[in-house]
Amino acid sequence: MEKAYFPMFVDISEKEILVVGGGKIAARRIRTLLDFTVHITVITPALDEKLRQYADLEKFRWVQRKYRESDITGSDKPDIVLAATGDTEVNAEIGRLCRSLGICVNVADKKEMCDFYFPSIVKTEEVVIGINSGGANPGATKRTREKIEEWLGK
Repeated sequence: MEKAYFPMFVDISEKEILVVGGGKIAARRIRTLLDFTVHITVITPALDEKLRQYADLEKFRWVQRKYRESDITGSDKPDIVLAATGDTEVNAEIGRLCRSLGICVNVADKKEMCDFYFPSIVKTEEVVIGINSGGANPGATKRTREKIEEWLGK
């Protein structure tokens, strides 16, 4: 692992999370976040099919349009931002803006712009376990998660 990230567990239950994008990567991240918070706003013209089901159930707030800079700089400034638009330039713009404002950001296609990574998570009633390879070996991360789930009987 070229750069190790500190595995910090954070209470995000009252944090405002902004997800810009609605494709497969955004869908995976949102599904993970829903276990920890309901304060999620998703800005995207279109949603992944699975996300649309969550939106229909009002699991998060969907703003059906393209991203605007004011989504981050406005009065409802988010605490955490995920840039997963599918457009490298837009994601980078979001990353730079968040960094300049001191907002914690994850840029889906530029790990060097990420303040944090999404770990592979095992969650039971008693424990939450996060596994991460810093993007170096997602396969090993997945296998480790599966072994832990098996060990926990999940």
